[in-house]
Amino acid sequence: MSEGNQDDYGPSRRAVLKGAAAAGLGAAFLSGGQVDARRRNAIIDENKRPGTRDWQLTYTKVDPATRYRCPWIEGYVSHASIRAGETLCFMVSTNPAGPFKIDLYRMGYYGGAGARHMKTLGPFDGVVQPDPPVGEERVRECAWSACTELTIPEDWVSGVYLGKLSLLEDRYQSYVIFILRDDRKADLLFQCSDNTWQAYNRWPDQYALYDDGKSQWALKPGIRVSYDRPYGKYCQILDAPLSQGSGEFLLWEFPLAHWLEREGYDITYCSNTDVHADPACLARAKGFLSVGHDEYWSLEQFGHVQAAVDAGMHAAFFSGNTSCFVSPFGAASDGRPNRTITRAGRYGGLSEAEKDKMGPFPMEGPLESMLIGARTITPYNGSGDWIVSDPDAWIFDGTGMKRGDAIPGLVGWEFHGDPAPIDGLRVVAEGETENAGGETAHWTATLYPGPKGNWIFNASTIWWAQGLSAPPGHMLPYSHFGRPHGPDPRVEAITRNIMERFIKRA
Repeated sequence: MSEGNQDDYGPSRRAVLKGAAAAGLGAAFLSGGQVDARRRNAIIDENKRPGTRDWQLTYTKVDPATRYRCPWIEGYVSHASIRAGETLCFMVSTNPAGPFKIDLYRMGYYGGAGARHMKTLGPFDGVVQPDPPVGEERVRECAWSACTELTIPEDWVSGVYLGKLSLLEDRYQSYVIFILRDDRKADLLFQCSDNTWQAYNRWPDQYALYDDGKSQWALKPGIRVSYDRPYGKYCQILDAPLSQGSGEFLLWEFPLAHWLEREGYDITYCSNTDVHADPACLARAKGFLSVGHDEYWSLEQFGHVQAAVDAGMHAAFFSGNTSCFVSPFGAASDGRPNRTITRAGRYGGLSEAEKDKMGPFPMEGPLESMLIGARTITPYNGSGDWIVSDPDAWIFDGTGMKRGDAIPGLVGWEFHGDPAPIDGLRVVAEGETENAGGETAHWTATLYPGPKGNWIFNASTIWWAQGLSAPPGHMLPYSHFGRPHGPDPRVEAITRNIMERFIKRA
């Protein structure tokens, strides 16, 4: 089977049975065996439902004057993360005014289609909603009227949901995105990196957390961004207008979710906001997954994850540039909590190499490598091969990989190095990256034992998920003259070893 077609088939009987067994083991461990079978197998059952590829945008358009927004139709929602039974409001603008509809999809595997159609809302009479003024700390906070609201049905399963906004008298489309969390016990907790999605969101033109009015890439405090605005087209690495409105989820995180659901793992989803506000969110899972580009963490979020690891939770950082900046949350102007973030500090403090590029900052956080195993280093971007350095580590069981074996292009465009002085820590893979400026860096993937028989793995790349699956419409990234090659059986085998160890606590 070619790599391009491997996701066109449903999960094998072996994968389904393995996922069902894993779900049972995880839930039994957490609840002493008193488990509702339907909820235990929620992901397997959900992915038996009919899927569709119609979740993809067919036509979208980016305003050349702003470079990032789609003013013809764009929107946002009232919650980054929401539970079933709660009410979600949809704020949409159409310019010119015109009718539109919203199709809601849950993202997953679904026989390779990638999503299930959940509901159609509308049609609605679209109106032109006002661009917000530039507020304190350059924040752009929309106060748009809602076109509709939806009480999330009780039978909707935790996951990432896209709302496809479609004009009815023109052909343009864009997305809104939200995370549906639950409170059930599960084997694996998939944390979406939505703080980082918002940090890089330049909507309406140059109002990311990086723009201070003078530079488009300022790494300074005193800038704030709001969740109350649409997601513009992603602003770096690749041109992906077909992800318009979806943050970074489709770019870096969806291939991992697609693979996990294909394999039948018992998984539940949350946002950075959930981990920040509710430590109980972590206590219900055996393994915590940081995915993709997970750069912005609040101090509370960091503390909650550290405490959960200390209490015995496994953690896998299938991510790069993770927990680099301290990002306190703030309220919206109407008082709703956790609707803005700012950059207030560097985890571990600024290194000498960083002091001429970043800050100065009013605070710093704990050294992030003491949780992750390694940390963001300077130069902090580039690309390279993922090269095995410790083939005896259990993550390589059954892979046949030897010292020096390489997975081409898997490291990028940000990564971790400078491994922490943690007892038992192993550098399982390492190598050099090079960036467009000719600068090189030494990256390290790490594995270390936690205090309660748990394990913490650091893949040291934003692009790990690209080695697992290729969902419909997915574009492989290209940066600093390097790119991953797509699904690789070795990446799958390593990831499976990690997931099975997390589930069994073996």
